[in-house]
Amino acid sequence: MSKQFSDLGISDVIVKALTDINIEIPTEIQTKSIPLILNENNDFVGLAKTGTGKTAAFGLPILQLIDFKSTAIQVVILVPTRELGQQILSNFNQFSKYIPEISITSVCGGTPIKPQIEQLNGVNHIVIATPGRLIDLIQRKAINIKETNYLVLDEADEMVMVLKEGLDEIVAELPKNRRTLLFSATMPGSIKQLIQNYLSKKVTQVSANMETIGNQGIDHQYIVVDPIEKLDILMHFLNSKEGERGIIFCKTKAAVNKLAKNLAINRFSSGALHGSLTQPIRDRIMGQFREGYINILVATDLAARGIDVQEISYVVNYHLPDTFETYVHRSGRTARAGAKGLSMTVLQSEEVSKIPLFEKELGIQFNLIKKPNATSIEENNTLLWAKQIFKTKPNHELDSEFKNKIKTIFHHLTKEELIDKILANHLLQNK
Repeated sequence: MSKQFSDLGISDVIVKALTDINIEIPTEIQTKSIPLILNENNDFVGLAKTGTGKTAAFGLPILQLIDFKSTAIQVVILVPTRELGQQILSNFNQFSKYIPEISITSVCGGTPIKPQIEQLNGVNHIVIATPGRLIDLIQRKAINIKETNYLVLDEADEMVMVLKEGLDEIVAELPKNRRTLLFSATMPGSIKQLIQNYLSKKVTQVSANMETIGNQGIDHQYIVVDPIEKLDILMHFLNSKEGERGIIFCKTKAAVNKLAKNLAINRFSSGALHGSLTQPIRDRIMGQFREGYINILVATDLAARGIDVQEISYVVNYHLPDTFETYVHRSGRTARAGAKGLSMTVLQSEEVSKIPLFEKELGIQFNLIKKPNATSIEENNTLLWAKQIFKTKPNHELDSEFKNKIKTIFHHLTKEELIDKILANHLLQNK
């Protein structure tokens, strides 16, 4: 019989809040982590794939360990991106629905610092921050973390480069007897070094769902293409997924912009997300994606952190990621909360030799998918052309006399005859 949150030591008021959002059965990482965080004093390392509930694994016990008699900042949670920070803030607000005395704030980059400084003048029990913004606040002497009891490093493997440069400065401000909780989806050598350098010698480590890429619900596929046909084959795939929600990952901002432009030309409901966009634009695009106004998100890896949308049915690796860890994070965007999902990787022939390495390292199996033939590609491109025509807005500024001349040419044709002629002309033009 599955354990309940109350069996793990979670208080009734938090359990009530969880019930309100239909969270009743703890995941494996939650079952293993919560009692240890609540009842031990050791530093803690939790390893679990993306989408397995790590936020609640540290969030629920953290909320319960707050001392409301103190007005000091008691918990600092470091995250790689503002999007993930906002997601954690939203989760914490849900979890603490029936704890009115708690105060939680987010101080992440990408937004004005002055309102954050003003917010920090009041009582804040928990602060969620990106490393760069926290260092900026420390340097301005706008934040006091000298009485912090808990430092949480969430998605630590995504923060390694930033943390290497700034963690010394942050740690110098924290008390030596603090507890550090590190959560990560993977355990590369850089994370092992981080644990050795910044966590105490008494470290409790747990792992969950590590034998596969995150769960058994992801179908890992790859397709081998020539560079010249890559875009056409992607369009063919996207047309087969019409109405479904997905994320396409590219390596660079330039590639994201170029692909997003092509999707827009072909009238796909899509948006681009990368680090060079202003925060309001990123927030607007993410809002449109979460609310279903756009179905496809074209994104760089870091920009996609913090996307917690349950109904993402597929992920496309338009470029093969450089690391196994990146593949874990990408594919983990789909098949969340027990759903099924697809991770499709588009490869060129010289990249195929890398697939066995990913399979061996991650304990998964990739299935080779046969690419569509030339006729199927041509038919798909013709459908896209037809959709472009259908979605083109009429030009009401054209001279009426000129439009009448055009109508005169076509007036004796039936609708079927006109479609046949336009289609034949299009196919002739594209031979």
